[in-house]
Amino acid sequence: MSTQSTSGPSSAKCRAVVLISGSGTNLQAFLDAAAREDCDYTVAAVISNKADAYGLTRAQNAGVATEVLSHRDFSDRDSFDQAMAKLIDTYQPDLIILAGFMRILTPDFVRHYSGRMLNIHPSLLPKYQGLHTHQRALDAGDSEHGATVHFVTEELDGGPPVLQAAVPIEAGDTAETLAQRVQVQEHEIYPLVATWFAQGRLKMAGDRAELDGELLPRSGKRLD
Repeated sequence: MSTQSTSGPSSAKCRAVVLISGSGTNLQAFLDAAAREDCDYTVAAVISNKADAYGLTRAQNAGVATEVLSHRDFSDRDSFDQAMAKLIDTYQPDLIILAGFMRILTPDFVRHYSGRMLNIHPSLLPKYQGLHTHQRALDAGDSEHGATVHFVTEELDGGPPVLQAAVPIEAGDTAETLAQRVQVQEHEIYPLVATWFAQGRLKMAGDRAELDGELLPRSGKRLD
């Protein structure tokens, strides 16, 4: 079991385990970054709750270990999360990355990885927690939309934000076109936040994120 503190390691490469349920486009951004020699983290394993997730193929193509643990093989959410944590911990991770892992996590699971689990959400949090964020932004008549990387806490999409990237909402946008532009930003900001963590620059400080010793705004830092 990993015994890392809430901030990332500063010497050896940070070991990340990525959890997925689908195609793994954000996963690919991590794999591409980790392939560079100057990257401060390595993807130790990719774990999916769905055997047909294409992200598993992406990981295998990159030479990364893969695991499948189906939630359908368990009678309840608690037993699945307990088995998932046991599997994750065999890889001794410093960081857990949720990259399209479509499961609501139990409080015990979240507490086990407190301060070292990240998620990305397709909205400018605290706006639009939950699903259908792109359509909700359009329906509200917003002028901008975006994505937020945040620490994971027991509140769904409610953990301390770290970094946000915004995209303008254009006339004629649909949920699909907006999602495509947001996803481009996701692939930039998510590996960047993982790098900050791996360098020991980022940690969770109560209900805020702290970068380089300074508390970030409650909505996180905005990408320049």
